[in-house]
Amino acid sequence: MHKAAIVLFAVGCLAWSQNAPGGTAPTANAPSETVDHASAYYHYALAHMYAEMAAEPGGREYIDRAVENYKEALKADPGSAAISEELADFYVQAGLLGDAEKDANAALAANPKDLAALRLLARIYTSQIGGPQNRINKDMLDNAIAQYKKITDIAPMDVDAWVMLGQLERAAQDNAEAERAYKRALEVDPDNEDALAGLSQVYVDLGNTQAAADTLRQLSDKNPSPRSLTALAETYEQMKEYGLAAEALKKVLGMNPPNADEVKKALAQDQVYAQQYADALQIYQSLVEEDPMDADSYLRMSQIYSRQRKFADASTAADKALSIDPANLEIRYNQVSILEAEGKTQQAIQTLKDILDSTAKKTYSRAEKSVRATLLPRLAALYRDSEQTDLAVDALRQMADLDPELGEAAAAEIVGTFRVGHQFAKAQQEADADLKKWPDNRDLHMAHASLMADLGKNDQATSEVKKLMDGKSDRETYLALADLYTEGRKFEDAAKALDSAEKLSPTDEAKEDVWFARGAMLEHMKKIDASEAEFRKVLKVDPDSAAALNYIGYMLADHNTRLNESLDMITKALELSPENGAYLDSLGWVYYRLGRLTQAEENLRKAVAKTSNDPTVRDHLAQVLMAESKVQEAIQEWQASLKNWDAGAPAELEPAEVAKVKSSLETAKSRLAKEAKQQQK
Repeated sequence: MHKAAIVLFAVGCLAWSQNAPGGTAPTANAPSETVDHASAYYHYALAHMYAEMAAEPGGREYIDRAVENYKEALKADPGSAAISEELADFYVQAGLLGDAEKDANAALAANPKDLAALRLLARIYTSQIGGPQNRINKDMLDNAIAQYKKITDIAPMDVDAWVMLGQLERAAQDNAEAERAYKRALEVDPDNEDALAGLSQVYVDLGNTQAAADTLRQLSDKNPSPRSLTALAETYEQMKEYGLAAEALKKVLGMNPPNADEVKKALAQDQVYAQQYADALQIYQSLVEEDPMDADSYLRMSQIYSRQRKFADASTAADKALSIDPANLEIRYNQVSILEAEGKTQQAIQTLKDILDSTAKKTYSRAEKSVRATLLPRLAALYRDSEQTDLAVDALRQMADLDPELGEAAAAEIVGTFRVGHQFAKAQQEADADLKKWPDNRDLHMAHASLMADLGKNDQATSEVKKLMDGKSDRETYLALADLYTEGRKFEDAAKALDSAEKLSPTDEAKEDVWFARGAMLEHMKKIDASEAEFRKVLKVDPDSAAALNYIGYMLADHNTRLNESLDMITKALELSPENGAYLDSLGWVYYRLGRLTQAEENLRKAVAKTSNDPTVRDHLAQVLMAESKVQEAIQEWQASLKNWDAGAPAELEPAEVAKVKSSLETAKSRLAKEAKQQQK
């Protein structure tokens, strides 16, 4: 936010410096002064000339002449904001901030309402707000705000001053004061583009994206411009209204902006998010026709084809992008994404390893470290998804080798990876050692608490999480507590934690996590209708929530009801996440319920390949195989299911489910024995 605010300062200042002396900068209600326009223009012209000469090599001798003539111009037109601002800019460029501040304070000592001096001082402070690495100099920010408040007190009709005050207050993260300043500017000039755009950004900061969009729509309706429409599109993007964002950008293109290619790419990206793939492809195709060396557009085409599961087309476009820019890591990584989407996990792993190996060095720049710190966790995730726990952990440990500061970030992930791989002893050893190194690491405590819950130590887990309440991240803490309480079957406590989390969720998007967790809790309580209602809330906000679609679909299938609706929902979930093992299991299960055994077996075998350690998936496949009279194979799957139950987390052990598997296994063995006897006869 701060960086954006500083950019706005620069834009605003540039606009003011282009005003002519004695021009239109509003200064109504300022103390009445006699204006000598002829003298103002004369000295301003001289000052401008000397300023340009001072900027030339060896031209420092003209600095004093430039300053002298700017001052004379201000004497002739004391109310000119433009001259004040340009003089301030010149002081900054000439490195005379100390002299400028001294002159301004001397003038204010003689006349505290000297607008020219106030504007000069305000600009001097504003120019020093941005520090190294885009850090805000709070003292300069506070000083600038104080000066602009004085300016607006003396000249309440000065729209530019109100707009700048709004920008400064926003940079200071005082949204209430920023909103007030922008609204005061709009009282003077209801159509002011800078004030409307600034006010919309305040609404965005406050999380009220609808108000932001309404404000920008007002601006774009009254004064449609590339800037106002682009700002409207960006706000729609934050609202995830990508179709509306695309419509706004289409209007921008209709104005023939100088950055048309950039707008086209933004439009195509919004169309992708809106799943308007054909329209997006058409734009990218036009871009590569105009510029056959546009590797980025080929990359985006590849990504669209991959989403459409047109992998041959995706690979062709990817190869074209790679041939144009073979060193581009995003293009190279796209090949990993295609392979993963195809379900070719081992090839995806090898391709990603090749990228890491080919870019390996003894020392790395900050940017190179950042790239590897992104790729290594991705490699770890691929290993984890393919149940190669130790290799996943090794990839995470490489992060610490890359940069010791990343070791803390990797610690919680390592504990979680051991948990997922059911290596609980290693997870415990890792967590204990890491907590000694980083006792205040929140993520690590969360991972350790989850481990304790896995091991059946739910009270210890909840106690550890409760200690993380800090008034800053309490929403996330309540959600974590709710999961632990649900796992420990303390449903009343879980419900209270979810209610607290919901109160701390300012938007419907933020509440999605709460509704999902509550749905899961109610499903554990066997309150299926109430559970479905919570997941429906998620889908109302995000119709493409694959997790919610799958959860409802699986519940319906498991209770053998509304099976066609179940099939539709699970199918959509898999369209959104085609290689998800849990969703493949759901699809296989609903096919089983529908009596479509061949399709059930096909999808459940895929699910087992993805999640071979899941005892329920093994049980589902065994039931299908038994129904197909593949008794020996069913026995093998039920035996594998029991092994998975034994190796799983103690807290996840469900005695009733284990008893069902054992009973099914004995029945299958008995049937196999009978069939063997019949064959002998």
